[in-house]
Amino acid sequence: MTRAKILIVDGHSFIFHCPALSRRYLRNGPEVREEVIAHLTALQDATDWHVVVVFDGTGRKPSDASEAGGIHVFYSAAGHTADALIERLAAKYASKHDVTVVTNDNLERTTAHTFGATTMRAEHLVAEMETAARDLQTRIARLSRC
Repeated sequence: MTRAKILIVDGHSFIFHCPALSRRYLRNGPEVREEVIAHLTALQDATDWHVVVVFDGTGRKPSDASEAGGIHVFYSAAGHTADALIERLAAKYASKHDVTVVTNDNLERTTAHTFGATTMRAEHLVAEMETAARDLQTRIARLSRC
C-alpha cells in the first residue's frame, strides 16, 4: 500500500522567496495569496501530491480550512504563527504519510525533520512547479494527437 504524499507549504515563506510576489504582497496581500493558491492547485492537479498551504492568520479563525480547488488552505490563529501550525501538521501526519514541508526557515525545517518529514526550500518548489507544468503540457499534447 502506498502512502499518501502531502506537501505542506509555508505560504509566506514562498511569497517572500519570490521578489515579484513579495513586492506585490505589500500592496495587495490577499490577491497574492490567491495567486499562490492557484499555482499550488495547478501543482496538485499535475502531480500526486495533496497540497496544504499555511499562512499567518491576520485575524482569521484558527485553522480556518478551505478547499480551493481541492487544496487545503489554513490560517494560523491571531497571535500564533504559521510555523507552529505547520509543525503540528507535520507531527500529526509524518508518521502515516510521506510529508514534505516547504519553507526557507531553517529552524522550521529542522523541526519538520524531527517529526519525520522531508523538507525543501521555496526555490526547489518553484522548480517542481515548472517541471509539473511542462509534464502536464506534454501529456495534453499527447492526448490531443489521439
